[in-house]
Amino acid sequence: MSEQAFSAAERAAVYRAIAERRDMRHFSGGRVEPEVLARLLQAAHQAPSVGLMQPWRFIRITRPELRQAIQALVEAERLRTAEALGERGDAFMRLKVEGIGDCAELLVAALMDKREAHVFGRRTMPEMDLASVACAIQNLWLAARAEGLGMGWVSLFEPQALAELLAMPPGSQPLALLCLGPVTAFYEAPMLVQQGWTESRALSELLFEDQWGTS
Repeated sequence: MSEQAFSAAERAAVYRAIAERRDMRHFSGGRVEPEVLARLLQAAHQAPSVGLMQPWRFIRITRPELRQAIQALVEAERLRTAEALGERGDAFMRLKVEGIGDCAELLVAALMDKREAHVFGRRTMPEMDLASVACAIQNLWLAARAEGLGMGWVSLFEPQALAELLAMPPGSQPLALLCLGPVTAFYEAPMLVQQGWTESRALSELLFEDQWGTS
């Protein structure tokens, strides 16, 4: 065991947060205390980022009419997605895909503008800015679980329409609608597994050695 390791109880708490994190769709209203929200956003802000560019921007949605307009964008995309799914469209429409109307807090996670100025780590893989924002979202997700709060990532929206609604500058891009707040209970398994939409795959199927497809 490394001398830098956390205590057994601390390690167990970290792994528990990872194992019990769920993409939540069912919220019980309530509120997120300001000091808790501040801790969660600070956890997100402590995420790693390529070249330390910190490309994440968070927009807290507080106006009810704006939340309703965002939910309308999601509903429009939900219908388009169902159409694109063909024979699975009806099953998709029976899924609860967002908790925008019920969550205590709604945040938009976005990529900043003027990202082209950041070349360090992005010359051959410019999408690493998106990966950095994903790390920030995951930090927020795990911290929320540790605080006993649910969080759901909603990606059903047309990015340009949402960007215009939020008066975002050219070159920026919304990536996620994050529903956050108290929940009655966390799902025992991912909701899409519980609803029979898909199955989780074992790590052994996704781990290779030395070259693709070999174990």
